[in-house]
Amino acid sequence: MKKLRVTVEGKAYEVTVEILDQGPEGAPFNPQGVASAPAPAAPIVSAPIASASVSAPVSAAPAAAAAPAGPGSVVSQLAGKIVAINVKEGDAVKEGDVLLSVEAMKMNTYINAPRAGKVKKVNVAMGDAVNEGQSLIELE
Repeated sequence: MKKLRVTVEGKAYEVTVEILDQGPEGAPFNPQGVASAPAPAAPIVSAPIASASVSAPVSAAPAAAAAPAGPGSVVSQLAGKIVAINVKEGDAVKEGDVLLSVEAMKMNTYINAPRAGKVKKVNVAMGDAVNEGQSLIELE
């Protein structure tokens, strides 16, 4: 097992990689325990197949502070980025009104009011990253 740092689209991740064609101490992998063939005269050009487990991003920007979901909370159904906020504090809304939009994987998801009420608090701002289950808006 080796620990490596991989950068994808500007975000650094620490990964643990198991190299499958090597034994525990760097020796060639030999599951049957039989003598291996002599080494070839010319090097073989190939990349070892590796499996990797990815841990949390090393230096990723944190998501917006998650507000706890309460009884009047409207929560995000998915992780994404806030791209539209259609209401402000004090607005009256009807059941089904579009409150805001969350973009994930280049698609917008509209978050609708689950019931009629008044917007007590907007917990997010344009461009915020949100997590699934995070409280976005509180209704009275």
